[in-house]
Amino acid sequence: MSKVVSSAAIRGAHKYFSRAEKAWKEVKEDKGGDEEVAFPNTGYYLPLIFSLTGEKVQTVEDMKKPLDRAGELLPEEPGDKLWTPYLGKALDAGISTLISQEILEALKLVKGNSPESPWLGFTDDSTLRTQGIKLVDGRMPGFAAIVGAAPTNEDAVRLAEQLREKNILVFLSSSTNGRSMAEQLAEEGVEMGWDTFLVPYGKSTSATVHALNFACRAALTFGGKEPGGLEEAKEILLYNKDTVHAFVLALGQDENVNENQLITDEKYATAAGALNFGFPTISDVALPEILPRGICDYEHVVSSVPMDKLVNKAVEVRDLEIEVTEVDIPVPFGAGFEGESVRKEDMFVEFGGKSSTAFELLRNRSMEDVEDEKIELIGPGLEEGAEEGESLPLGIVVEVAGREFKEDFETIVERRFHEFISWAGGIFHMGQRAIPWIRISKDSYEKGFRLEDFGTILISKIKEEFSSVIDKVQVTLITDKEEIQEPLERAKEIYHQRDERILGMKDSDVDTFYSCTLCQTYAPDHVCIVTPERLGLCGAYTWLDCKAGHEMDPQGPNQPVEKGESVDEVYGQWKGVNEYLARETDGNLKKFSAYSMIKDPMTSCGCFECIAAVLPQANGVMIASREYPEMTPIGMSFSTMAGQVGGGVQTPGFIGIGKMYITSDKFISADVPDGHKGIERVVWMPSTLKREIEGRLKERLDEIGKPELFDKIATEEDAVEASEVVEYLEEVNHPALEMEAMM
Repeated sequence: MSKVVSSAAIRGAHKYFSRAEKAWKEVKEDKGGDEEVAFPNTGYYLPLIFSLTGEKVQTVEDMKKPLDRAGELLPEEPGDKLWTPYLGKALDAGISTLISQEILEALKLVKGNSPESPWLGFTDDSTLRTQGIKLVDGRMPGFAAIVGAAPTNEDAVRLAEQLREKNILVFLSSSTNGRSMAEQLAEEGVEMGWDTFLVPYGKSTSATVHALNFACRAALTFGGKEPGGLEEAKEILLYNKDTVHAFVLALGQDENVNENQLITDEKYATAAGALNFGFPTISDVALPEILPRGICDYEHVVSSVPMDKLVNKAVEVRDLEIEVTEVDIPVPFGAGFEGESVRKEDMFVEFGGKSSTAFELLRNRSMEDVEDEKIELIGPGLEEGAEEGESLPLGIVVEVAGREFKEDFETIVERRFHEFISWAGGIFHMGQRAIPWIRISKDSYEKGFRLEDFGTILISKIKEEFSSVIDKVQVTLITDKEEIQEPLERAKEIYHQRDERILGMKDSDVDTFYSCTLCQTYAPDHVCIVTPERLGLCGAYTWLDCKAGHEMDPQGPNQPVEKGESVDEVYGQWKGVNEYLARETDGNLKKFSAYSMIKDPMTSCGCFECIAAVLPQANGVMIASREYPEMTPIGMSFSTMAGQVGGGVQTPGFIGIGKMYITSDKFISADVPDGHKGIERVVWMPSTLKREIEGRLKERLDEIGKPELFDKIATEEDAVEASEVVEYLEEVNHPALEMEAMM
């Protein structure tokens, strides 16, 4: 390692350790050693410290051990080092830096210094798992931790666009001479947040540790790694090197530093910490380069890269697999734009929502009935028929043809409209079927975006994603208020027919289930077995989706699983399924029950929509959704429970589930006495979840002749403590209290 880099990293580590030690002593003297320490909504304590040392920091006094460990890792001090290859001293200084940084960031919260806009601070576990699905399904090929500021605001906006066009998640922290890239983006009106792939952690360089404790939790949550000592820490770091494709972009030369150094000691120390994870640094500044391979499988530090070549160089160095569709529209396009909102004051025009009629429909046609890549507009376009701020009708009808395409695939492709349209910069899309809500921003309109561009997007992405079954695509856009009425009513009839077909399917009707192994990259021992009556736990894949997925990609993550001979009909075990499970997990899991959360429950990755957990005091089941971060009656928050359920382990009494499974006839059907349904075991769920599934839940309860049960399911508005839940259940005479004990 360059002597300049090494000495600067070691100096930076000492600075951070001194600051952390001083801050810790001040807080201990002011608030006492028993003062609680915690980042919001995480079950991993201070995650980086917990991951790499096993220390569960919960109080100010608990910080003493990791602080001592940070001191031991400084090169001047004796003791075992975390890393001892040729970069050893600087790498040890890097780990010392990260431990000190996490202590400093946690102490900010203890002092009452919460992050202020545009900064977000720590990422909670719920967000971690939400973003995890983008890792496992390939939407997010990597992470960029940007440290500092771009030369100009225009450079900052373009850099952000280039990264988002490649679907790379961006973490923002630190500053250069008092300026940060997040502030530059905010000044230009760029929306930031997890939904837009732009995550501003904090203006201090120490806030960069949040990107690395995110990486640590990825190893624990999705990789099934364990926290602990040196060997466990090494496994976590190697997991990140091999699996989490991240890199650091160090922007801008700092003033008032040695001319041979160019950036601050603190930034060198932070970069050394990132190298432990196998994350290289690429910079536009003429830093001393470290090109030989060692900890990384590629260059460690690459410098003097022009701003317009920075992203491509980072992709090359980190060897990211980028799959980007070139869509011929006048605005940037990529998954990083999917979560953008368009505020009313920034809107040129909108469709649907509460203000106008809109619908989306995809239909299968014969080859001769589809004119490939045709885009037809029925009604006025934006230039003739729209005034700024107006709400207009819009019908989007997509007709496809393919020799291998089937009617069952229509909903699968149609469901992707939201994703595809949202990928356009400055375009907001929400909802589907007859309730979409679409906005076009003033900026996108000024850049030339028009209605026909919706057709261009859908044709390009449908042909790319579904080329194995779709040969031709044509799009009709309807904006005429009169012409839209008949197609809308016809579409509603089709939606109803589809629902009846899917809801009518039973597990007993088929001989083959489907697997989904998308999450195995991150949780090697997890396999979803998707059945007609049990969708994938992420909520995104039904049996029909997986069936279509296999037909579209026979070698992909959705494989047919022959049920074979029944092992236990009640619990939902089949010989063929168990054999497949054992084979796909290298023998680590040998069987699972499709219908039980007690006996051999299905494993989870970490991307589940909800967690169902036995509440023993109530002899029933509570369900927590990731949107509810508060304490639950079981005495754990969602994030805490997720730490126990994720990672591909079987945890009797807990299962990760998709929301639609709650109203399935097979929902924990093995865990109720004869004559009862699994839904009768449900005693508590958050009010947000109850409202979300209210329609389906009431239909299900009517179906089983128990409509009164809806009001008997408690929410946090009725009770939170287990004893309070039991008291509520007794008042309303909930049937779970009279059933046989669950465990």
